[in-house]
Amino acid sequence: MTRIRPFRPGDEPALADICLKTADAGADATGILDDDDLWAEIFVLPYAARHPEFAFVVETEDGRVVGYIVGAPDSAAFEDWFATEWWPGHADRWPRPDGDPLPADESRQDGILRYAYARRGGAQPFGDEYPAHLHIDLLPETQGQGLGRRLIETLQGALRDAGVPGLHLVASAENTGAIAFYPRVGFEPLPSPEGTQVFATRL
Repeated sequence: MTRIRPFRPGDEPALADICLKTADAGADATGILDDDDLWAEIFVLPYAARHPEFAFVVETEDGRVVGYIVGAPDSAAFEDWFATEWWPGHADRWPRPDGDPLPADESRQDGILRYAYARRGGAQPFGDEYPAHLHIDLLPETQGQGLGRRLIETLQGALRDAGVPGLHLVASAENTGAIAFYPRVGFEPLPSPEGTQVFATRL
């Protein structure tokens, strides 16, 4: 039996592991980058640090954390915080890649680092109407049990209680499972940059 509960300090290693095991368009990303830790430091841990009140986990009967959802109620403010307070502490470990990007030759890690260094508030054209955004991941063993829907409903309830009017997310175009899932839980596709699919819903 699994349950959904609020994030609490000490969950971070489990969140990082789940993020890694699902980061390659839903598949295990272990070994894809030079440093496996990079995924979580960009895509889950800053959310738990900045907005623990909008972080929830799936916990098994024996106490294992096997899934999570994290959110930011104001994406522009979150991205500014990421750029000015969170990411600078990682610059020594992961410096900005040199030169101009050459996608054909660039490693995947350098591409993700360029994304991290470029994050800033106000970059999303849909941010006013759908100011919140989320990241959600479940280990394969938990998928197909309705937990994704329950996590999204839990986060939506918390955001709605906080007066947030809308929520969006960005999925990789390669993640066919995610692209099929989000319309089933009430999200609508929006015009999206190449290689991605943006979904949004009003709260």
